[in-house]
Amino acid sequence: MQPQPTGLRIGRIFGIPLYLHASWFIMFALITFWFSAVVKTQHPGWNPAQYWLLGIGISVVYFASIVFHELSHSVVAMHYKIPVDSITLFVFGGLSRITREAESAKQEFNIAIAGPLSSFFLGGVFLLIYAVSPPKGPVQTIAGWMCVLNLVLGAFNLVPGFPMDGGRVLRSIIWGATKNYDQASRIASRSGQLIAYIMIVLGIWSVVQQDTAVSRFLGGWFGGIWLAFIGWFLLSAAQETYTQVAVRNTLAGLRAGDVMSPDVPTVPRDISLQDYVQEVLRTGRRCHVVTGNGMAVGLVTLHQVQRIPRDEWANTSVQAAMIPLNSIHWVSPAEPVMGVLERMQTEDVNQMPVLQQGHIVGMISRDSILRVIQTRMHHTRFAEK
Repeated sequence: MQPQPTGLRIGRIFGIPLYLHASWFIMFALITFWFSAVVKTQHPGWNPAQYWLLGIGISVVYFASIVFHELSHSVVAMHYKIPVDSITLFVFGGLSRITREAESAKQEFNIAIAGPLSSFFLGGVFLLIYAVSPPKGPVQTIAGWMCVLNLVLGAFNLVPGFPMDGGRVLRSIIWGATKNYDQASRIASRSGQLIAYIMIVLGIWSVVQQDTAVSRFLGGWFGGIWLAFIGWFLLSAAQETYTQVAVRNTLAGLRAGDVMSPDVPTVPRDISLQDYVQEVLRTGRRCHVVTGNGMAVGLVTLHQVQRIPRDEWANTSVQAAMIPLNSIHWVSPAEPVMGVLERMQTEDVNQMPVLQQGHIVGMISRDSILRVIQTRMHHTRFAEK
């Protein structure tokens, strides 16, 4: 369950939307500044404009390489009929928003390994460009740095810490050996947490002890801070993965029909939005089935009402704000609750009607699912004591 993409949409690649997160602009500026300073020390005879142009050029090509890396994951995922919603560039690099997990260990392995292999491929391409370019010129300078950066990017992503590519490779290998996805996920996430702590410690050490070999290898205080931040990000992601496994186990075997509320609140389609809001305030129910002539015709929520200007509520009926029945996100009573929760996050809805043979037989919400998770986890902890 990944977050909805946010940021500035700049285009599409192979039909996949490409976004720039707000944090990317900070990273782009820092990389440009850092490489401009490095180029200045390597080529002291160049003028300031050349330093900055080279810094910008390296940053642009570097982030293009990250797009290529993420696109490799996405293309392999789409080969396995797994939809890819977006690619987002942000402060830590890139993120392919693949809508669901792989169906087998082989698929997981191939999707994960595609990224590092693509970076190694680009490293080789830039090495070839470096070899045939005029010595000490701008093209050779960019190619040299991009060769190194792509090789480092590929090697770094193979570190077996989930959710990095290497962690996913590790999970796929354990999954294939044990045939147990949850066990593989737990081991990979624990590995990710361990590696994250190591990164954080090394990063802090590099900042505090700047004259050591470790600090010089990591690029001084800047590299140390950067490594610590990556470690912190990896730790959060690995812990989230571990939590998701626990949630998946907690919801195992549950169907939408087990969690739904059979009490389906309804409102007539000719009621005004003003009266509907009063009904919401009176009952606390924020989602209602809209009926007409005794039949369900749509669904209305407080969110839909808020899209209508408030001064029009008194003269506007619920029917004008509702979601038509044929456009409603709905579930069947037999659908696994974990799948329902993932759909709610993907489709950005808080509740769905449960339909059986075309009739609404109940409502299921995120709140009701979360209550089940909390109750079951509490019962499990109590039983273990």
